[in-house]
Amino acid sequence: MLSAPANIPILAIDRPEQLTQALLHSETPWVARGLISRWPLVQAAQRSDLDALQYLNGFYAQKPVTAFLGEADINGRFFYNDAMDGFNFIQLQTSLNQITDKLLALRSEEKPPCLYVGSTSIDTWLPGMRQSNDLDQLAPLSPLVSLWLGNRSRIAAHFDYPRNLACCVLGKRRFTVFPPEQVANLYIGPWDLTPAGQPISLVDFHNPDLKQFPRFKDAWAAAQVADLSPGDVLYMPGMWWHQVESTAAINGLVNYWWSESPAIYGNPNDAFNHALLSIKSLPEAQKAAWRAFFDHYIFADAQNATAHIPLAQQGRLGEIDDIGARRLRADLQNRLKR
Repeated sequence: MLSAPANIPILAIDRPEQLTQALLHSETPWVARGLISRWPLVQAAQRSDLDALQYLNGFYAQKPVTAFLGEADINGRFFYNDAMDGFNFIQLQTSLNQITDKLLALRSEEKPPCLYVGSTSIDTWLPGMRQSNDLDQLAPLSPLVSLWLGNRSRIAAHFDYPRNLACCVLGKRRFTVFPPEQVANLYIGPWDLTPAGQPISLVDFHNPDLKQFPRFKDAWAAAQVADLSPGDVLYMPGMWWHQVESTAAINGLVNYWWSESPAIYGNPNDAFNHALLSIKSLPEAQKAAWRAFFDHYIFADAQNATAHIPLAQQGRLGEIDDIGARRLRADLQNRLKR
């Protein structure tokens, strides 16, 4: 029997500058209660599910949305099929109006089918909504802002590269989070076939099989949990694993994703994929040598690695500006074409 995980710390934020500092300097998760309670969408949700969904539909641009639909017997767990060569749900294109009507119709059923719309850009599908439902402190970060909407569901633990501010606007959400170093204890599934683009933990958190996944108990010991109500927000640094459960009959979330790294630097996942190709299959001694190179030049103190080289001669080992980044990208592209 696994014990209950610790709660994610609650951060008291009373002034805009406190939020700015917390977003720029936090490397561990935190919760801020009621931070967005003045949003009109949240206030509509406090009145009723119907009011909240009608408010959303008032901004809808009539573009098709992608929905995930699962039978009632999956109990909200969007996952693989038994053979792990597909999934236990289907994807379909529909309208947001049809989704909201269906959610309202299903909310009285004891065991309804599972319906879920995720990662829907608000600026594209709900233009104008952010004018009165937004956090101005994030504007300098140019975040991607998305809507997530559905009934009861469980989204398996996964990670996102960007930083994440998850804002509960309707219903209830439970986040269970793990630091990145728990990757070995979460039993991550395939990277080539994933339910929604990111690899996921294969462990069923509601019924963990510790014979099949014995190290999961160590991950669970490092877990933290937060229950969010409308108006609450959760901050997560990039690369933290998180399972998301929607626990009310109808649930809605707005999230912000952003990264401080300029786009010209590229996504670290590209470097990971290249390492799978060029390093993973090397003999052990050569892999150990490259590990030493990465530790010295990438993961250790960069200044210590280059302090003995004149600044003007450090080249790619020094600070990489926009021109240097473009040169490196061009060099990589040329080499990968061979």
